Amino acid sequence: MVKADYVIISPVRNEAQFLGAAIASVVAQTVRPRLWVLVDDGSSDETGRIIEAAARGHEWIKAVRRADRGSRRAGSGVMEAFYDGYRLVEGESWQFIVKLDGDLSFGPDYFEKCFEVFQVEPRLGIGGGTCCKSADGKTVPEFTGEPAFHVRGPSKIYRRACFEAIGGLIKAPGWDTVDLIKANMLGWSTRTFPEIKLIHHRPTGGAYSSWSNWTKNGFANYVVGYHPLFMMLKCARRLFKRPYGLGALALMVGFWRGYLRRIPQVDDREVIRFLRRQQLNFLMGRKSLWKAETGS
Repeated sequence: MVKADYVIISPVRNEAQFLGAAIASVVAQTVRPRLWVLVDDGSSDETGRIIEAAARGHEWIKAVRRADRGSRRAGSGVMEAFYDGYRLVEGESWQFIVKLDGDLSFGPDYFEKCFEVFQVEPRLGIGGGTCCKSADGKTVPEFTGEPAFHVRGPSKIYRRACFEAIGGLIKAPGWDTVDLIKANMLGWSTRTFPEIKLIHHRPTGGAYSSWSNWTKNGFANYVVGYHPLFMMLKCARRLFKRPYGLGALALMVGFWRGYLRRIPQVDDREVIRFLRRQQLNFLMGRKSLWKAETGS
């Protein structure tokens, strides 16, 4: 059995419906974490009580309670809660840190299998299982056609050396893209493990309306520094996916809203230059993070 010294931080808000399954999944792991910090981000349901009960039952589970700020705040709110939990693990000795959502469930060997991949790929900096949903009695990937370097935000495992090299996670929308781009820029690899699966009980963006979710994503793309030409292609492709037309329009509205309001982008021009270079390479058919050259 592979051994790994890891910690988990879970920012959760109003997840009482699913949190019990997530806790049961982690408790049942064949390779348990050194520490799991559950951060109640101002929940108005039973989430806080569930977290406190878990902490009483397991000494390696710690509870953190944050005041209710009145509403969800995409990106920045999640990261503020994450870093409230990070204070409890910052001085600990660990090899990996996991950002894990509270609406997931997975098999008892989930982390053991993930760390087996990290063990054989020493330059793998960020990884995670495939987020799936139940459809017609089957477990199927929640999203398909994503670039090979992508790892979804609900479950991300960071090798400590990579986490420290990228300077941690930004407290802004798009944090779950900046980490991947910067890691690849610095020579790390990042990828999702297709053979290792989790069930995502709340659809991605399910806490928001469809319009709000897509405008949120478009705004995050602006903050990260997406090239406008690449964004236009992304929106054009979205026209032919559900919700037809609406998703593409909302993405574009969210993206250009950032320009119109002159909202600051990621405070790292080198990362933005690297990102845009990769996107232009893709548009010109060259090797990039989004697509390899034919035959490569």
